[in-house]
Amino acid sequence: MKTVAAIPDSRHSRRLNLSAGVASVAVAVTLVVLKLWALVMTGALSVAASLADNALDVMVSVAALAAIGYATRPADEDHTFGHTSAEDLAALLQSALVLISAGMIGVLAALRLFAAEPAPVQAEGWGIAVMAVSVVLTGALVLWQRHVAKATGNRVVAADSLHYLGDLLPTLGVLVALGASSLWGLARVDSVIALLAALWLARSGASIGRGAWDALMDHAAPPEVLDQVHAIANDWPGLKGHHDLRTRMAGSRTFIGLHVELDGEMSLNEAHRIADGLEHKLESMIPDSDVIIHLDPVGPGSGRVARG
Repeated sequence: MKTVAAIPDSRHSRRLNLSAGVASVAVAVTLVVLKLWALVMTGALSVAASLADNALDVMVSVAALAAIGYATRPADEDHTFGHTSAEDLAALLQSALVLISAGMIGVLAALRLFAAEPAPVQAEGWGIAVMAVSVVLTGALVLWQRHVAKATGNRVVAADSLHYLGDLLPTLGVLVALGASSLWGLARVDSVIALLAALWLARSGASIGRGAWDALMDHAAPPEVLDQVHAIANDWPGLKGHHDLRTRMAGSRTFIGLHVELDGEMSLNEAHRIADGLEHKLESMIPDSDVIIHLDPVGPGSGRVARG
């Protein structure tokens, strides 16, 4: 039971999600080119760490864009609940790549930090200019992704936004490292910043992975969603009660199953009208939700007693 009004909203969500995916790929490719040039000019490990992160961003963003496109496919005979779990698989892949990147950068930073002689950093001015451009582009992308994630609830866009938000602090750290090298000759600051960036990446990757794993394991919807369902059902006219609320998340979609209790003497048409109205209300209040309602008769002759 779907409302016609929900169709434009769904199409609008798909367009927003795809726009966020395309923007992510475009920004990642641009930053890789800029930072590769900056690395050649400066030889700074902190720039290399930022470059490695953006190189992974390209792969992950392309995979995320493909997952978003695949997840928009309608349900079919083999996937009766749709294809939205592809978003969670992409987010899990993103998490694994981020953790691998963090480990490699952390090891290199530690080796350089404790080396007998600090590795020289040069042409810091060019590096600073590139990193400043990186901050502007990344900040603009994060703002757009957060807008899209809030509007659509897409888990891949949210994960990508978190990752790029995590990029901002290390990028600012690279600016500090290059500035310290340029102004005071403190070359080891570069390694310290790279090590901190690796720790930040590891934390972000673990967070992304945990959310994706929960969704793939059919984790229940957040408590605030459950409370919203109960509140709407409690006040819905014609219901004698409700029970057996079950939810699960798959990508950006929330699947809801609910048993409602209705007067057993009520006509089937009337019972259907009440349940159908509740289903439409829940789907309108909870973005990208799929609601299935089971009707239970209560009262004399039904064998069930209404729950107070």
